[in-house]
Amino acid sequence: MPVELMDAIGEANAASSSPDPLVGQEDAALVAGAKTGDARAFELLVQRHKGKIFLVVQRMTRNREDSEDVVQQSFQKAFVHLKDFQGESLFSTWLTRIAINEALMLLRRKRGSREGPIAESTTEDETALPLDAAVNELTPGMREAIELRELGELSTGETAQVMGLSVGAVKARIFHGRRKLRKTLKRYVESTRKYGNQALRTQRSVRDRSQAILELRPAC
Repeated sequence: MPVELMDAIGEANAASSSPDPLVGQEDAALVAGAKTGDARAFELLVQRHKGKIFLVVQRMTRNREDSEDVVQQSFQKAFVHLKDFQGESLFSTWLTRIAINEALMLLRRKRGSREGPIAESTTEDETALPLDAAVNELTPGMREAIELRELGELSTGETAQVMGLSVGAVKARIFHGRRKLRKTLKRYVESTRKYGNQALRTQRSVRDRSQAILELRPAC
C-alpha cells in the first residue's frame, strides 16, 4: 500500500494519532474563521486537504473522474454542514468520513445499475434477493466494515483506521458479516429453486457477484 495513502488515512484519525498536532490546531483556527464567513479560510482548508482526500477516494473508486467528482461533492457538503462540526474530532477525520460516505454512495449507485437488468429479468412473484438487499440486512457496523473492505477494497488495517477500531474488531465484524451474508443468500437460493431455469440463471448471477465476499478467507 502506498505510503501516501497511509498518511492520508492516518491523518484522519483521532488527534492522539495525528503525525503533527500543529496541523489540527491550524485546521481548528481555519474552521473557526470559515464559520464566521471567511471564504479564504475555507479555501485554505480545501488546499490543505484536497490532495489527501483524493488519495483516499481514488483508492476506493479506482477512477480518476469519479474521484474528482466525489472530492468536489465532499467539500461542498463540508461547507454546507460546517456549522455542525463541533471539533470533537480532527477536521480531517470529519472530512474524510464525509468523503468515504460519498464514495460509498457512488459505488452503491454503480453496483445497483449493474444489477438492474438482472432484476428486470425476474418474474413478479420471484422473491429475488440481490446482494445489495443482503448487505442491507447487516447491522450498521458489519455493513460498514464489509463495504469498506470488500466494496471499497481497503485492507483490514485501512478499514480499522477509517472506522476508528482495532484490527481485531474489524476482523470480527467482517467474519460475522460474511457469515450472515452466506446465510441470507442461502435462503434466497433455496427460495428460488422452485422457479426452474430462470431462477437458476438469477441464482448463478447473484452467486458470481457474491463470491468475492462470501469466500472463506482470512480478513487480513
